[in-house]
Amino acid sequence: MPLTFTLDPAVTPELRDGILDLWTDVSAAGGAVGFVPPVSREDVRPELVRHFVAMAEGRHRLLVGRDETGAPAATAFLAFNTHRLMRHWVWLYTVMVHPKHQGKGYGRDLLAAAEDAARGFDGIDAIRLTCRGGLGLERFYGSCGYKEVGRVPGAIRVAPGDDRDDVIMLLPLR
Repeated sequence: MPLTFTLDPAVTPELRDGILDLWTDVSAAGGAVGFVPPVSREDVRPELVRHFVAMAEGRHRLLVGRDETGAPAATAFLAFNTHRLMRHWVWLYTVMVHPKHQGKGYGRDLLAAAEDAARGFDGIDAIRLTCRGGLGLERFYGSCGYKEVGRVPGAIRVAPGDDRDDVIMLLPLR
């Protein structure tokens, strides 16, 4: 069953807790969303709060994909640039699909929904994201139309002796 995507949903306690659980579960499963296992809800909560503050300030937009039960199964944050020379593209942050939904095409659906959302923003010509090297994410994003435009070797330290590349990807919209 396909996910139902909503841009800028009302942030209710249920949605907040659902995203917190999603982010924790994705992180615990080894997903590259800013943490490494083991991770708890309390580890993730401050980062989620930062995203919500950015939303309240109009700097971030939230895209949520809900499963048939209404629970958040996928999310991404679209972040506007504040630098006056870079306002023509947005960042895509914290792109995640719940581990129990992996392999169903929901990641592609999420990226397509993010692209549709960004196309609706005035003056936006591209989406930019970064991903952690060593997991095949750049191949996945590439298969969805993103192009690798840069790479910083060893910029992400997952653990002592385990440095990964920070891969910069771009999806032109025009």
